[in-house]
Amino acid sequence: MTAPGNEPYYDLGRYHRRVDTPAPEAQMWFDRGMVWAYAFNHEEAIRCFERALQFDPDLAIARWGIAYSIGPNYNKAWDAFDPGDKATSLTRARTELALAGGGRASAVERGLINALRERFSIDDPDDVDALSAAGAAYVAVMERLYVDHPDDVDVAAMTADALVNLTAWALWDTRTGEPAPGSRVLQAKEILERALADPAGREHPGILHLYLHTMEMSANPQDALPVADLLRDLVPDAGHLLHMPSHIDVLCGNYRDAVVANTAAAQVDRRFVEREGPLNFYSLYRAHNLHFIVYAAMLEGNSRAAFAAADELAAQLTPELLSIESPPMADWLEAFVPLGVHALVRFGRWDELIAHPLPQDLDLYCSTAATIHYGRGVAHAARGNLAKAHAEQDAFATAYARIPDSRYLFNNTVIDILAIAAEMLAGEIAYREGRYDEAFACLEAAIALDDALPYDEPWGWMQPTRHAYGALLLEQGHVERAARVYAADLGLDDTLPRPCQHPNNVWSLHGYHECLQRLGRTGEATIIGRQLVLALARADVEIAASCACRLEVAAP
Repeated sequence: MTAPGNEPYYDLGRYHRRVDTPAPEAQMWFDRGMVWAYAFNHEEAIRCFERALQFDPDLAIARWGIAYSIGPNYNKAWDAFDPGDKATSLTRARTELALAGGGRASAVERGLINALRERFSIDDPDDVDALSAAGAAYVAVMERLYVDHPDDVDVAAMTADALVNLTAWALWDTRTGEPAPGSRVLQAKEILERALADPAGREHPGILHLYLHTMEMSANPQDALPVADLLRDLVPDAGHLLHMPSHIDVLCGNYRDAVVANTAAAQVDRRFVEREGPLNFYSLYRAHNLHFIVYAAMLEGNSRAAFAAADELAAQLTPELLSIESPPMADWLEAFVPLGVHALVRFGRWDELIAHPLPQDLDLYCSTAATIHYGRGVAHAARGNLAKAHAEQDAFATAYARIPDSRYLFNNTVIDILAIAAEMLAGEIAYREGRYDEAFACLEAAIALDDALPYDEPWGWMQPTRHAYGALLLEQGHVERAARVYAADLGLDDTLPRPCQHPNNVWSLHGYHECLQRLGRTGEATIIGRQLVLALARADVEIAASCACRLEVAAP
């Protein structure tokens, strides 16, 4: 933390937007509110704008900031608000914007206020169609404001933000590389790239943040790597902004960079919790950072980082936090609790899985209970305890039936995610019972479900389904088929949409290298072998196959 003025606070970098106020303290708190809004810590942004108003009650743009921050955003569209939260937020925003009408504002600030009034022009929180139309009207006014003020970097950021929020997390058709139906992503991208051509844009947290979201779903996420680098240390104490470059890193196979970025984010998040406590919506973003560490570390073969992050995350998600009903924290956060189970499966820690206890509250921790039964079932199958594996499969089905359709892991329902677990577990059991055709059919069904998940980062299913499939194909001597599986997973062909590829991951590199050697494709094996050696240097476990479920590793 730094101490601007005489009051200790977070180090939020150099962002500044001059507003017409006689109070330096109001200017300082307004700037802080803007940074937090761009960093998606909207509760802290609101507190900052409220502080600005304490020093200058006529600062209309601070009321705009409150209204903007309390409304929908890229990670929380209107349909993610519970009824009470939506009604309260809508009322507060409308009140602040009405009060802003009598305050002091420049021409461009008045334009921002008038545009945001369109977003909140509806007073019925249950009128979904009207809220959607109001969002579109807000975009139209922001586009006109941008035409009038094309060199105002905050207007550019807010216009791009409005455009991507029309189809949040559905900006691109990941199979074709074209914009998704209804998406305005090309316009947002053009606005952001124009801003990035200017030095002010290259130091603007909102421009950089939004550009990464604009590009991550695209067919060419690597194009955003230079922008990710600009953002990495720009706002030292904003955890979500420290984390954001990893959205691009993980798509490009930079798993070490993703672990480092999120470790830094988690560290500053701990300081935020010390100051503000854990019972707030930002807990979702803190969980997201640790989730990213688990995911990237698993792909890197870094067991220590994966288990440490999973344990820290599970400890954060207390019954007290998950029992908050508005917003419904269990629906948003409980599915993060069992990430450690996925790490145990990834690293073949069968005995620990078998001994893993169930939570006491099976309803509050329903996703956790189902995931534990899945992990136990895979472990028993790997150990050859097939009767116990079937018992866990039955227990999984019972636990799965308790999961409400409102339970999410970011963009995916837990029901959709754990449908993959059901097929994976069935395939592992069938395989160990010698029913190989049935086993491969189950694993292929799991792959199809995995590929069909709505876009998310990290991906909804923690261990790529092709890793088990390829390992077991190799164990049965289906080398050509396994080679195709690994090549697709590594993104060496166009079989898979870009988000379903896992470039440079050590597991598929190992499997593909073995396939190439066994097929006599020595030239390719040499190239992949060089990549494998580098990847193995980061792993802290012995890697003998792409999945620990392959129990008898054939000699190359």
